[in-house]
Amino acid sequence: MDQNASISAVKGIGAKTERLFKKLGVYTVGDILLHYPKTYVRYPAVIAADKVEENSIAAVFGKIRKTPVVMQTKSMPVTTAKVFGEEKELELIWFRMPYIKSKLKPGQSFVFYGKVVRKNQNYVMEQPVIYTQEQYGRMEQSFFPVYALTSGITNHMITKTVSTILSEDKLFAEYLPDEIRKTYALSEYNYAVSQIHFPNDMDTLITARKRLVFDEFFLFILSMQYQKEKRIREKNEFCFANDSFVEELAEKLPYDLTGAQKRAVSEIKEDMRGEFVMQRLVQGDVGSGKTIIAFLAMADVSHNGMQSAIMAPTEVLARQHYDTFRMLCQSFDLKIPLVLLTGSMTARQKRMAYESLQMYQNAIIIGTHALIQEKAVYDNLALVITDEQHRFGVRQREIFAEKGGCPHILVMSATPIPRTLALIIYGDLAISVVDEVPAKRLPVKNCVVDTHFRPKSYEFIEKEVANGHQAYVICPLVEETENLDLENATDYVKKLREIFPEQIQLGLLHGQMKQEQKNKVMDGFLKNEFQVLVSTTVVEVGVNVPNATVMMIENAERFGLAQLHQLRGRVGRGDAQSYCIMVNCSDSKSAKKRLAILNESNDGFKIASEDLKLRGPGDFFGIRQSGELAFSLADLYQDADLLKMASEAVSTVLSNDPELKKDENKNLRRHYETYMKESLSRLNL
Repeated sequence: MDQNASISAVKGIGAKTERLFKKLGVYTVGDILLHYPKTYVRYPAVIAADKVEENSIAAVFGKIRKTPVVMQTKSMPVTTAKVFGEEKELELIWFRMPYIKSKLKPGQSFVFYGKVVRKNQNYVMEQPVIYTQEQYGRMEQSFFPVYALTSGITNHMITKTVSTILSEDKLFAEYLPDEIRKTYALSEYNYAVSQIHFPNDMDTLITARKRLVFDEFFLFILSMQYQKEKRIREKNEFCFANDSFVEELAEKLPYDLTGAQKRAVSEIKEDMRGEFVMQRLVQGDVGSGKTIIAFLAMADVSHNGMQSAIMAPTEVLARQHYDTFRMLCQSFDLKIPLVLLTGSMTARQKRMAYESLQMYQNAIIIGTHALIQEKAVYDNLALVITDEQHRFGVRQREIFAEKGGCPHILVMSATPIPRTLALIIYGDLAISVVDEVPAKRLPVKNCVVDTHFRPKSYEFIEKEVANGHQAYVICPLVEETENLDLENATDYVKKLREIFPEQIQLGLLHGQMKQEQKNKVMDGFLKNEFQVLVSTTVVEVGVNVPNATVMMIENAERFGLAQLHQLRGRVGRGDAQSYCIMVNCSDSKSAKKRLAILNESNDGFKIASEDLKLRGPGDFFGIRQSGELAFSLADLYQDADLLKMASEAVSTVLSNDPELKKDENKNLRRHYETYMKESLSRLNL
């Protein structure tokens, strides 16, 4: 089967299913194979009914003593049966499955698999899956993939589709040079893809993941270094006055800049007046005040009669930057034209924005990816500020250059990456580290609790809301997933509606919502239309909501510490004391040890360093640690050693073949070109 063929070429996928797959970003046969599992399930050992525990996923072996009973309710048929232990009995319930009665005969024994809950002091398993002992015995030894889903697509559907495709011959040409694979002990590519979906055992899963993580880092670094090798340092053609405008502007702020902020502003100012075009990364922890650094740099550009642009990862954040900059301009009495350009604007609004780009030579331009769409042409662009969320920054810089000369580039990062890793990821950028938090910011108070503390947490949130504040509740999943006993945002909202009083409005936010919906929810939360926002990690890169004082994170043990720190950074942005409640649902000693680090420190750089020491190469069943660079599998912290290996490998390849023209690199060249093409298509370029 051709990997470039439409997903509809797979047997059983019609037009309707094809449309649903497209919502997941799956268009081709190759796409579904690169839609990696987000975690895996190992089926638990079989137990007797006596051993079941509340809220656990269990496999219970039992004998059917009586024929199941089918009751017809108003809405559906309900089938019930029981299996017995020596002291406990387990009730089995199936909804809308009356045929179960004919399947379960008295005297027969089965394994019943599902979630056990307590109802009126009885242990109940709803919708259990039925297996023979032999069937379950085979499954007990296997890893079963769990995928990211969208409404209408089930885990079974993806599993079946992937299995069908992998039953064909090899789909991918091996593109890594043999010497690289040998040096770093990497498996063959097709083997890795197959085993990442359906691993034979833990060893093959680790082997497969190692190869695919290496590939992600290798291609990313290659895209950075290959472009860098082709590009000479551009001469700085922009003329800046050597005056004290920026320093005088900073003096007018109602607060003092930290030493780290002053240092970063000074380095940026010096770079923009230097011999060559600036390429700089400002790496600052959450709440370190990077936005004011960006504004001062852009004001400097406008003061010198030139344009600057800042590209935010979301429309809501772009609009918030616009409002913040507008207020700053008003308070400083600066007559700087501000232009907003986002994808959801009307055709008329966009046309007016395009006209403003041509009309105002000293404009500050704020937007999203719309800033690099074909109709946006700049008249006098001297500075571009991007967020690290934009994975393919090198190509974006080139697009800006094509549209408006060769501007200075500033990349803003909130991920506390250790400097050694930052030098690899951002190898072509000078680095400014903003490692101080403004004095007015009160440190967030942290607590790590178990599930029994939930009622008190809800009471505390209710108290904070009564005092006029707001709260986030973070869940690891969008909706309930078979076999994963984790909190999901969709059901959590329903649960909180029953707990909180009616006057507390609840919002729901997750990655499967359309951008328009996400914007509406975040805008509503910003305006305090919702007092409690239940969300997945999409709020990690979000807007500034100073009124939010509580962050409650469910299943905190499933997240990397750096990501927890990023989430925690959503609160503590106002003058009020803020709090982070991390609910640890695990009895694991290692989970408690890791969360204790976060509980005791608000220093993102220290947390990243400690997390790097603690996480081992096989620790990848949790939610990925950092989504900042949009890797599918790779994690900057957990996979730091592989990042370094990939960097070495790229240097080796490019030193021997800078243009990738040698025969042994022809597959690599082809794969790299496809990678870059797909990267641009994701950006709609």
